[in-house]
Amino acid sequence: MSNPFLHRATEFIRQDSAFLAIVTPEPFNTFIARHPKKAALFDLPVRVIGSPGSGKTMMASLVEYRLVEAILRDQSNANNKVLAAALAQSGFIADEKPVVAAVRLPMEAEYRDYWELPYDPQVKTKLVLSLIQARTILGLIRNLTANRRRKLTEIRFIPREDAGAQLERIGGDRPEAIFARAAAVERAVYSVGASLLPPRPESIPEAAQEPYQPFETIDRIEIDWKGERIALKPLIILDDVHSLHPDQFDKLFRSLAKREMRVARWLMMRMDVLSPRAVFRSRSDESLPGLKPERDYIDIFMQSANDRDLDRRRFRRMGTDMANRYLPFVKALDERNYTQFSTLLPEAAPVLIPARLAELRELLDKEQRELGITRERRAGIEELVRRYVRGAKSVDVEEDVQLAMARVLMHRYMSRIGQPSLFGAEDDPAPGRPLIAKADVAEGARLFLHHRFKRPFHYGLEDVCNASNENAEIFLQLAGALVDRMETRAIRNRDPALSPLEQQSALQEKAELIVENWSFPFARKVRAILDRIAEECLKVSLSPNARLGAGANAIGILERDMEALLDSGTELAEVLKYGIAYSGLIAQRNYGQGGKEWCLLELPGPICLRTGLTLKRGGFLEWRVEQLSDIVEQV
Repeated sequence: MSNPFLHRATEFIRQDSAFLAIVTPEPFNTFIARHPKKAALFDLPVRVIGSPGSGKTMMASLVEYRLVEAILRDQSNANNKVLAAALAQSGFIADEKPVVAAVRLPMEAEYRDYWELPYDPQVKTKLVLSLIQARTILGLIRNLTANRRRKLTEIRFIPREDAGAQLERIGGDRPEAIFARAAAVERAVYSVGASLLPPRPESIPEAAQEPYQPFETIDRIEIDWKGERIALKPLIILDDVHSLHPDQFDKLFRSLAKREMRVARWLMMRMDVLSPRAVFRSRSDESLPGLKPERDYIDIFMQSANDRDLDRRRFRRMGTDMANRYLPFVKALDERNYTQFSTLLPEAAPVLIPARLAELRELLDKEQRELGITRERRAGIEELVRRYVRGAKSVDVEEDVQLAMARVLMHRYMSRIGQPSLFGAEDDPAPGRPLIAKADVAEGARLFLHHRFKRPFHYGLEDVCNASNENAEIFLQLAGALVDRMETRAIRNRDPALSPLEQQSALQEKAELIVENWSFPFARKVRAILDRIAEECLKVSLSPNARLGAGANAIGILERDMEALLDSGTELAEVLKYGIAYSGLIAQRNYGQGGKEWCLLELPGPICLRTGLTLKRGGFLEWRVEQLSDIVEQV
């Protein structure tokens, strides 16, 4: 098998057992189990929104009923126990029994073609809605009868009490008749969309014109489970609904938002189908007039805008779990019994070679003379650094980092004493504010060493996760580049573990490819914006006194100006929307600093990797909207 990290393996694996072996339950723990509206996720329509590769299809596939049943029937498998626990926390399982019958329906096929038919929008929407409902019934039956676990006649569709005439329109209460009616509706609607010449409205097949509303009719499904009858809540998951025409999606979603519907509805979609205000999570988004979030529908964003430090920690768990599950599929590593991805990415602190270390000492001595810093003052600064090192949590505080930290503090000292003294170098005034050696000084020192002496700056599993922007596909691409080198070393009978320098090289090369291969709308303009921001951030980050500590990797626009931009309908608003929708930018709203509210536009991990910027959050440059507009206009 080729490197599974470099392919969207979950979409190509056909065997259920193989799929379950590599899928991670962390998205369910993160986005479903802990959702504040979890109790309503099977009552209201739910939009699961994320950038490409964030794990939407994986989630939709895992909860299909046949897989849930396979997990529950084999609890001797340790992996299945972990998956079952996550599904139980998410509401798909209770008391070791399934409580939801879900089916995934990909929407990237022919559904959009119906919007091109020469019919009234209401007719086109009805056709697609009927096709979706028919295929949902057929998909549920296929899932419930998978692997011959039960016969069609053993399934019972329970209608709501006041179903009345609607029950007759779906085929009655006999499962065979319900199946036959769904198959007839699917054939009829499909014949309309697939015809070389669409029929006239009055010639549309009768089965496609007649009322067909199983979503409003069916309340639950009864099946036999290990000798007892249990009731299941039906759930349809429409995957990739962003493939629909925007007007088509709007009308379909409004149809699915009817309160009379008993079947649970989840829609998996990318962010680019939303308005700029919705993508930026504006507090007053009105992209769906007449429908109110959390009253009429629920949104689950797979990139959170709340506790972002917590999101990072959760994604590290998810990334580690994914990497460990994919590792056995790499034959050269599996044969050598490597089961933990982190052991192949050692984080031992890199150290400059003696010649480079001597060059650093000479640089420090030279700058001390140029700044006019006395021996006593430098000795005091070096003592501050040694005191920090004794209590530092990081192990990356060897001599090279200590020397670079002393350099930063010397420059900070000069900025705090004002103008040089008129009495010569022997004068040694105290700084206006005490100097402190701390973590941000150490990080600024490491950044300087990286750019001046090529010392590795990005390495280790934590950095790979942080550079992925909580996106599973970006993580797998970065991890896959590392695995390629590991595999080559293993085949040559060398230790596959990569040094920090080898990790840095592989990550930078892959990050460059990721950015260059962007092909989403306005990708060229997004790249131009990112390049300019990265250039300006690097200038500030490499200031001798490391005034922003670890450095900057974002710009800040005043919130009032960003709100005006999102309302403007300009090209810049669309450019930023697509940048965020495709993980080319990260927006953090209402960031308070300096008594002002900012909207931060952060550089994505691949840009930070290829430019050599920090992955730590918080450092930003103050910009105006006009600066962004100028860049877009020049491209």
